[in-house]
Amino acid sequence: MFSQQPWYHGNITRSTAEDLLSKAGKDGSFLLRDSESIQGAYALCVLYQNCVYTYRILPNEEKKLSVQASEGVPIRFFSALPDLVEAYYKENMGLVTHLQFAVQKEEEQEEEPEPVSLPPQLPPRNFPSNDGKDSYCDPCRGTERAVEPAHLSISDTYLQRLQLIDISNLPEDHQKSIQEYFRTSVCLDAEQVQTGNPTLPHFKKLTLSICKTLNSEVTRILPSLEALQKLLDQPSSPGSGRQRNQFSGDANQSVAFRLEQLTNLLYSVEEKTKTAVFESVGFDGGHRKSLIPPVMFEVKSESIGISNKMYLKVDVEGGKLYFKKSKDGPEDKYYVHNKILQLVKSQKMQNRLVLMVETDKEKIQRKDYVFDDTKKREGFCQLLQQMKNKHSDKPEPDMITIFVGTWNMGNASPPQNITSWLQSKGQGKTRDDTANKIPHDIYVIGTQEDPLGEKDWIDTVRGALRDITNISYKHIASQTLWSIRIVVLAKPEHENRISHIFSDSVKTGIANALGNKGAVGVSFMFNRTSFGFVNSHLTSGSEKKLRRNQNYINILRFLNLGDKKLNRFDITHRFTHLFWLGDLNYRVEFPPQDAENIVMKIKQQQYQELLAKDQLSIEKKEEKVFIDYEEEEITFAPTYRFERDTREKYAYTKAKATGTKYNLPSWCDRVLRKSYPMVHVVCNSYGCSNDIMTSDHSPVFATFDVGVTSQFVSKNDLSKEPEGAIKFMNCVAVLYTKSKTKFFMEFHSSCLEKFVKSAEGENQESTEGSIKVRFGAQVELTPIIADPEYLLDQHILICIKSTDCDESYGVGCVALRSAESSYNEFCIKLTHHGERTGRLTGGIQLHTSEGKQTEKLYDFIKVGDDPAAGKGKTGDYKSSSAALATDISNPSYMGVGYKSNNQTERCGGNITSQRTVASSAHSAKEMTLGNLSPKKTAYDHSTSSPTGKTSGPVTEDGQPPEMFDNPLYGSMSGSRGNKEHLTPPDALFAFPKTDLDADRQPPAPVPVPRIRSFTCSETKQSSSTTNTVSSSGLHSQNINKKPVVPCRSEGGISVTGRPPVPMKSRTGQPQEPQIKPRDYRDSSELPSKLRPPARLGQTKDVHHETAQPPKISRPLK
Repeated sequence: MFSQQPWYHGNITRSTAEDLLSKAGKDGSFLLRDSESIQGAYALCVLYQNCVYTYRILPNEEKKLSVQASEGVPIRFFSALPDLVEAYYKENMGLVTHLQFAVQKEEEQEEEPEPVSLPPQLPPRNFPSNDGKDSYCDPCRGTERAVEPAHLSISDTYLQRLQLIDISNLPEDHQKSIQEYFRTSVCLDAEQVQTGNPTLPHFKKLTLSICKTLNSEVTRILPSLEALQKLLDQPSSPGSGRQRNQFSGDANQSVAFRLEQLTNLLYSVEEKTKTAVFESVGFDGGHRKSLIPPVMFEVKSESIGISNKMYLKVDVEGGKLYFKKSKDGPEDKYYVHNKILQLVKSQKMQNRLVLMVETDKEKIQRKDYVFDDTKKREGFCQLLQQMKNKHSDKPEPDMITIFVGTWNMGNASPPQNITSWLQSKGQGKTRDDTANKIPHDIYVIGTQEDPLGEKDWIDTVRGALRDITNISYKHIASQTLWSIRIVVLAKPEHENRISHIFSDSVKTGIANALGNKGAVGVSFMFNRTSFGFVNSHLTSGSEKKLRRNQNYINILRFLNLGDKKLNRFDITHRFTHLFWLGDLNYRVEFPPQDAENIVMKIKQQQYQELLAKDQLSIEKKEEKVFIDYEEEEITFAPTYRFERDTREKYAYTKAKATGTKYNLPSWCDRVLRKSYPMVHVVCNSYGCSNDIMTSDHSPVFATFDVGVTSQFVSKNDLSKEPEGAIKFMNCVAVLYTKSKTKFFMEFHSSCLEKFVKSAEGENQESTEGSIKVRFGAQVELTPIIADPEYLLDQHILICIKSTDCDESYGVGCVALRSAESSYNEFCIKLTHHGERTGRLTGGIQLHTSEGKQTEKLYDFIKVGDDPAAGKGKTGDYKSSSAALATDISNPSYMGVGYKSNNQTERCGGNITSQRTVASSAHSAKEMTLGNLSPKKTAYDHSTSSPTGKTSGPVTEDGQPPEMFDNPLYGSMSGSRGNKEHLTPPDALFAFPKTDLDADRQPPAPVPVPRIRSFTCSETKQSSSTTNTVSSSGLHSQNINKKPVVPCRSEGGISVTGRPPVPMKSRTGQPQEPQIKPRDYRDSSELPSKLRPPARLGQTKDVHHETAQPPKISRPLK
């Protein structure tokens, strides 16, 4: 077999093959690997002049192999790969150079087998022999008794095992039947199998004799159970007559088959009986309505600068919010759910909340409250969101909540009570007690080292959920690999919304053949949104970080989930939302002698220093694993390795034959996620329970609010709708490869009838290890539906492929919502099989039909510090909220995120930037991939409507233009070459008129509401002030501005009817150098870093001796 040949490397990745050839460094070095694009084909990789050339080896109908070499060279066919390789050692065979040096496989370090604890064996027992059979000579055993164990016959093997089992308590006739079968009949069955009869007739006789009484009982019991099942079933249609028995007609079936029928029937009868009983006591549609009791919150409200205590009562079931002056007093006033328009959470004060409500006179009223703590505020928000969802008039939900839990059970049975885990109670970011009764729509439970049977574990979880929520959750899917298991449960009302369910598993144990390590996964569609869940148990040991990384890559490549049309992509690109959970086994990298110091820091809750050495965090930052996956901030203690039955002591040493092994306390159990860009996903909790102590691991939980889409139903006649268009232009790819080939783009999306290929790109200058490809031709895609309500929720997967072997060199994702208003530029990362392979920049333009988008339920809660402009009529509220609250909370939806100080340059996963928008409030240098959220305090939710616009232009080479950070007015971006002039911002982004322009002198300073994701000022053409663009950059300009005067309200909100704050000096008059007034626009969420000094040739405007960095929030002429 050619698999033993040194030049054959199996299913290694393309990038791995390039690395191996680069290390070889000799012209004519070569290797063969499996093709990534065609099953059963191969790829011949040859190194020549420091470039890698790839040739496909394809089989024909007769299974003969041929190389796709240069044109004009006769095609030769070979029966085997060794013959083909031998032939191409000759020159002039159509390759760039003849084969010379075979690159051999890298030797993998063998993994030490983990010790397996076996139960103690019983001593051999002598069972009585049958006199009548003593003289029998077993032909299949031979005559020699002293046979080596490796050569024991099947009969001897099982007779020896039988001696280790105590069967004295069995009926005597059963003992004789078993002994007789393994003495003689098992060999007769073996002979039958060899002759082509696999039915094992003698074993059937054995089971029939043992189950003789049971078989007759099954025959007698089945009709009774069938009658009971029919009784519990829905009534049959009139005139259908009596129903015939389904199971009991054939008594000749095997006992195992009839027992399976009996078991399935018992489960069915039990479930239907529960359903019938539960319905009689308040179930609706097969499950009891989840009754959330009214919850009271004590808050402080501010009126004319005076703080008053009052109470808010949330009645989720009744759909009302009550306002009370005293806890036991009358309910003074209430608002119905549809009159509560929006909640805006303050970022400066983590316990402050603003309610926007509609009064009887259709006025918008703003109510400002301060809660006791942040958790109370979050509980209040979750209850009101639940109220809005529950009483929505939408036929289908556009937001669901998901619980994701992972627990290494340590091969020990769970305690009777696991509700704290399922209620997100314990350490870390946890739910408030007021929100404990809110049921999640979907529960995904991953376990490792699970000793229970699948049904036992599912029943345990469903029982616990029934105790918490009064809901009988439906079992959607489950998958088990040895002791690794994943279970998905959903509310009964969602059962018909879930479809296309797939499950799979991948082994990554020793030699990738054992299932003690590996992964299980489940995927499904919830209406029109795809979900993937992976539960993995990776290689253990602090020193085996690289092995864990390889486990991750193998799982990505070989776990088969999701839409079969997307099989050419790994699972990171197949789903709208992908959640990865499990015992990932990454450790903290400290020397063993620091164990006591680590424990001390854990007791003092000083986690940051330990997390700085967390292997998973380090590998993620270096983009070696989990590229662009998001993990909520860890604020809980390491979950491994505890002494069992306590959470007060870590057992960080283990005695082994080779010496003492150290298992330093680590965050082995994790939950990560990766979502398409500009979708709604919020992590509400992430922590671990501290009262479930049967294992040496603590269970970990995470909960998410996730936006979903439904089947689109147009209100218009689609045949009369104008045709939509998606245009991609000016695309440039930078690929990290040494391959010498041509490339094209492939576009995939559910909004397209079929995938579309672009024209071949033009290879331009290349540097060591990378190549630049320009796709000059515009690509126009025609969506199946042009309605913006449908189209703006879609995404395009862009795959860069080679023309020589049709293999992927990287995949990225673009959200169509990024081009909602106008032409947009994007810069996305390209990845393949979990590795970073390059970046792609370009522009996208979207043409849709006329249509209006409906408001999403998840737009109800926003994050920001200035919702004051929401006053006025309802129409004013909607327009102002779009500018003030819609886009302020999660810049990741727009492809704008934060970057750690030690992170390398990144090109955002969907960094889309409007050319018509001035700039982002954060420098483009801080942009990170697609759906990442900034790390903030424990309860600052990174949530936003995906309807936000983006900012921050990028250049055609993928690098962000040079910018200066200005947290007040946005970022400075220099023009490059022949870039188009910037036009005024879209009307959607218009801000209240300010005094930022030099020629505008309003009578009194007006605070400018600031938005984190993009801050710009209104522009005005002025004859006295012009901005000139040249190839060298921007000319300096002096702009005289009045100072901004902070008002009394906390968020810098101008509220009518309040006395103005006394000024210490006249407006515009310079102050003493040491006095620096508080600027209301400085916000705690802005990154704290020094502002860069002005460049030469640029002057600074000085107000109160405060330097203002230059900005370009005006159009350039």
